[in-house]
Amino acid sequence: MNDRLAALGWTAEFQRQVEIDEIGVVTPARVAAVHRSRVAALAADGPLDLIPASGDSTGDYAVGDWVLARGGIVLRVLARRTLLARKAAGTGVARQLIAANLDTVLIVSSCNADFNVGRLERYLVLAASAGIEPVVLLTKADMADPQGFVEQAQAMQHGLAVVALNAKAQGVAVALAEWCRRGQTVALLGSSGVGKTTLANALTGGAAEVQDIRDDDAKGRHTTTGRYLVEMSGGGWLIDTPGVRELQLTDASDGIGALFDDIAVLAGDCRFSDCRHGFEPGCAVQAAIAAGTLDAGRLARWQKLKREDRFNSETLHQAHLRNRTFGRMHRKIVDKRKPEKR
Repeated sequence: MNDRLAALGWTAEFQRQVEIDEIGVVTPARVAAVHRSRVAALAADGPLDLIPASGDSTGDYAVGDWVLARGGIVLRVLARRTLLARKAAGTGVARQLIAANLDTVLIVSSCNADFNVGRLERYLVLAASAGIEPVVLLTKADMADPQGFVEQAQAMQHGLAVVALNAKAQGVAVALAEWCRRGQTVALLGSSGVGKTTLANALTGGAAEVQDIRDDDAKGRHTTTGRYLVEMSGGGWLIDTPGVRELQLTDASDGIGALFDDIAVLAGDCRFSDCRHGFEPGCAVQAAIAAGTLDAGRLARWQKLKREDRFNSETLHQAHLRNRTFGRMHRKIVDKRKPEKR
């Protein structure tokens, strides 16, 4: 295996996806940034500027994707090991790709009023749905006693790694070295103002600060998505993301079930299988709340996430169904208009 590709995160899992007749003919490359009409990628021999495959848009690619390219054109995207995605902001049904082929998600909050259990749970559900290890980073630990914040975060998920730190102090890279080794990829997620940029610069030795993520096309318009892949001082790779103002979940039932497995277990003991955990007799969930072993706020957040995920997932599936139906109708019309062969 090429050593430079291995350093980029290339594994045997991706190598197996390369056909025998493609070896030595195509170039494996990792997407480092997605722009309006092209993607920037990193290959064994250096950076590449690539045009999407025929029929693809740049929205079909995620930073961190592995692609096979030839002649400056993406031929295909290799199957992703992991993928972070969310419902795109707004009222539409589109899904927005955040990052691909991650080993760890570094979820950033801070030891102040920004700390929000509900918001952190959303990030944890997102990570669980994608099968990615989450680590909660609590910044500004020098401005308050972090112990209470750490305990609240650890209580959200059994075995959850929580690190309290001062993002501006020395030793950040050392504190996070376990997740930032050579060939590993991490993403920083969190709202604006919690110190993500400071952390990114600490992990990359300042490379994130000088990373050129502005792309001017022929019309002089900025076309970057704001996500990019940059090498960390420890040899791993960082995908920094803009502050997330709205995190709508979709197709995240597995993640919700994993994070709130305690409620799911209780619900299995309810007298009625369709119990809504309100005022029904024999509700084991409400009994746990009355006994003080379950927080009512946690139940409310679980129910809210389930409703949101169900609505968004159904909306997306309905949109896909409409698109398939429209496609079939269009093909029938085209076929009818084709002249008969004689």
